Amino acid sequence: MLSEAKSRPAATHDPVCGMQIDEKKATAKSEYQGTTYYFCSPSCKAAFDKEPSKYAKPKESGGHEHHH
Repeated sequence: MLSEAKSRPAATHDPVCGMQIDEKKATAKSEYQGTTYYFCSPSCKAAFDKEPSKYAKPKESGGHEHHH
């Protein structure tokens, strides 16, 4: 059963429209503050690129710090 989990596509959500998409099949992607965001269409990417702080999820902080 573990081998099935490895073969599953990496699913994520378009931060602009919220649509669930496969990272490997995403139409476009952008990087913002060290995080890669995937989009269902060039228009969603354009909206994100215009105002990334509006759509980007803030990195979690407070109580769950990870030190490397």
